[in-house]
Amino acid sequence: MPVYPRVAVLGFGTMGGGIAQVVAQSGRLVTVLEQDQERVDAGMKAMSDFLTEGVRRGKVTAEQREDALARVHGTTDTDRLAGSDLVIEAVTERPDIKRALLNDVSDAVGDNAVIVSNTSALSVTALATCVSAPARFAGLHFFNPAPLMRVVEVVRALQTDPEVVRQLALFATEIGKDPVVVKDRPGFLVNRLLMPYLNDVVQAYDEELADAEDIDTAVRLGLGHRLGPLELLDLIGLDVHRHATLAAYHETLDPRFAPPPLLAQMVAAGRLGAKNGRGFRTSEEESR
Repeated sequence: MPVYPRVAVLGFGTMGGGIAQVVAQSGRLVTVLEQDQERVDAGMKAMSDFLTEGVRRGKVTAEQREDALARVHGTTDTDRLAGSDLVIEAVTERPDIKRALLNDVSDAVGDNAVIVSNTSALSVTALATCVSAPARFAGLHFFNPAPLMRVVEVVRALQTDPEVVRQLALFATEIGKDPVVVKDRPGFLVNRLLMPYLNDVVQAYDEELADAEDIDTAVRLGLGHRLGPLELLDLIGLDVHRHATLAAYHETLDPRFAPPPLLAQMVAAGRLGAKNGRGFRTSEEESR
């Protein structure tokens, strides 16, 4: 019997859809909650397209694609989540939205379900206060794109029962991920190391130490990274990175997390990275 055979995912965007796909491919039943049917349909289409590309590249079979899609059901009704063993929240990184949704879902699924947040920047301990059973709340931080990135951070809030942490790590292993158990600190582990590094890269670019392509080439070849840091920032989204670093800075007042001025300027100018085709790795003229 797998750990948490019936899983609910809150949000059918890029992260929610990717998480739902991974869980479905492990043989579990998945219910995805969204605000309206249009978003449900868009999420299902994105998942279908991703799996179709996987078939084309030989990563999954056509049968596996159909089996995974058949295990995922979208809904706009919170009551449809009743009976879930695990609920994974993956909505936008706004505390007010997460808090309200977690409160509603907690009432719908009851105290026996484990509820986790996929937040990358917010305090899991604070979010745990929004549910009726804080001991059964934790963070489960997947990385983007969830179907491809193997690491998952299991984030231990102050209230989290140690047995819940153990079960979540087992769940991550069963769905093909490599779990790392971490404390609830701003940025957890990976982003705590990554955010100051990316801030330094943006500052180096702003100071014209090298152009964007050369910075990425130097890091890829000199440090053995798969992606250059500015390519990575474009993939993450400049607005997403700025939001995360600001949250970490406000919580810690550590200047390493303070986003460089250029980052704020680019976000204000609508240069958000790969999501709209305008970021650091477009052209030097467009990025300035």
